[in-house]
Amino acid sequence: MPVLGALTRRVGHHRWFGAAVRLLVPADRMVGRLTRGRVVALGLIPSLVITTTGRRSGKPRSNPLLYVPDGDAYVVVGSNFGQTHQPGWAMNLRADSAAEVAVKGRRVPVRADVATGAERDRLWSLLVTEWPAYRAYAQRAGGREILVFRLVPTGRGVPGGPTARE
Repeated sequence: MPVLGALTRRVGHHRWFGAAVRLLVPADRMVGRLTRGRVVALGLIPSLVITTTGRRSGKPRSNPLLYVPDGDAYVVVGSNFGQTHQPGWAMNLRADSAAEVAVKGRRVPVRADVATGAERDRLWSLLVTEWPAYRAYAQRAGGREILVFRLVPTGRGVPGGPTARE
């Protein structure tokens, strides 16, 4: 693991880190767009860019997120850096589970399934292994249920499926 990535994981649980990263999200979105999803989160942690449909606007909304692989799916969490409200992208997925992710420059349409019960526990364990700060975020969230999503590829861009046209 690169030194900067290890340092990021060590300080990720601090409140100031979440505030600082939220300020950098617009720049991260731009870098992700310019590199077509090849570089997200400065390459420090496994990241993707998710594009959801705005539940009120109907417009595409893109956000960089940490993910962990689970088979051919991607697991993401609506931690919102421990804020007491759900992130907008998570609310968009609750309204419409169809989305698209850009991972390592590849665009993949996905369906978002909210994990519950034992499945949520299993996926949460994968997430905190990758980013231990999620435990601190959960404590700061003030009792808010932190949503865990399993993003399952659907169709174009899926290994062995039809190819996407750009």
